[in-house]
Amino acid sequence: MEPSLALQRAVRARLVASSALVALVPVNNVRDANGTPALFPCILIGEGLTSPGGDIGRRTHDAALDLHIWATETGLVTAKEIAGAIRAALIDSRWDIAGLHVADLHVVSSRFLRDPDGLHSHGVLSLSAHVKEVA
Repeated sequence: MEPSLALQRAVRARLVASSALVALVPVNNVRDANGTPALFPCILIGEGLTSPGGDIGRRTHDAALDLHIWATETGLVTAKEIAGAIRAALIDSRWDIAGLHVADLHVVSSRFLRDPDGLHSHGVLSLSAHVKEVA
């Protein structure tokens, strides 16, 4: 399996299992989709990237994933609250991803933008995971 896809599935599962996050964003609004969303608030699972981890067996990888947060607001408070709930949902030393051992997963960056329409906020959390393929 493509490591970034496995990471995407595991991250979504962790997010929708978080009662604190679901209190802010309905489960059906956490999804893989393109473009500006029609439902707010939402988390769109965005771009993924996998690069070699550097081991000689080529079984380790660095996988990255962007999460796009959207909310209806003129400020950035709700987007930042959702980002905080995402961070809390992802803090765990144990990840269960079929075929992969997750050595590390963390938020690399978070940025928050005001949408030019003046009605929505947009946040982007970039995640990084160091993973190893396992049988």
